[in-house]
Amino acid sequence: MLVALAIVLACPVPRVMARLSVLRSAPRAALFAWQAVTLSAIVAAVAAAPAILPLVLFDGQAVWQHFVVMCVAGGVSLVMIGRLLLAGHRIGHRMRVMRTRHRELVDIIARHDSRDAALRILAHPTPTAYCLPGRHRRVVVSQGVIEALNERELVAVLSHEQAHLRARHDLLIEFFSVIHETVPALVRSPAAMSEVRLLVEALADRAAARRAGVPATTRALDVLAGGRAPEASMAVSAAGMAPVRIALLRRGWPNPLLSTVVYTYAAALLALPCGLVALAWG
Repeated sequence: MLVALAIVLACPVPRVMARLSVLRSAPRAALFAWQAVTLSAIVAAVAAAPAILPLVLFDGQAVWQHFVVMCVAGGVSLVMIGRLLLAGHRIGHRMRVMRTRHRELVDIIARHDSRDAALRILAHPTPTAYCLPGRHRRVVVSQGVIEALNERELVAVLSHEQAHLRARHDLLIEFFSVIHETVPALVRSPAAMSEVRLLVEALADRAAARRAGVPATTRALDVLAGGRAPEASMAVSAAGMAPVRIALLRRGWPNPLLSTVVYTYAAALLALPCGLVALAWG
């Protein structure tokens, strides 16, 4: 039962959720729901063997059959744990190395801002803005951004990047990247990963809009839509969906009822595998 639940949560559920554009109107709740789906799938896969253990210990009949099933479930659990650890190490190490190298590069070639120790300004005409998370965080903007935007729009850009750094959105993206790579390719959902990236950017967009206003933020998004940024960074132009993000900002703040429904759905998902394990041991 738990193995089947893990497969359902890893494949069809994310594909359906990725098509529900209404969730984008409540990005914080939607991200919580995505985390709930992911964690529930992991718990279901890892808990498959422990859930079958009571049958082996307490059921006097068909012990060997239960033992075989438990061995299969245990194999699934061990494979999942192994893939998680391997993907976590590989992705985490790669991202940290790239960020360190790029930070060292911008510290050499970019101009330092006397008012903000973390801000670097690149002498490049293309409007580009991104941040490099980590212990030695950096916010990088090009000269093209400063020339293309007015003061309020520039505040929106900087607020967007600072929101990423403050909330450690990089860890959230890294978490989902690890899970995405852990899931077998046959059931992997690229649309789900894309949706998570969009929701993270939508959260930072809202933080910018609260500081600089919706008009200034949407104008900044439009100007920076074609900008490029290194892979290990988080950028205003990320997700490649500026029109969608602008439309979300103009739609206004999330409906409290929608957020409540999404949080309730997420809580039910988190409780489901735990309930099945408790039922097996009950």
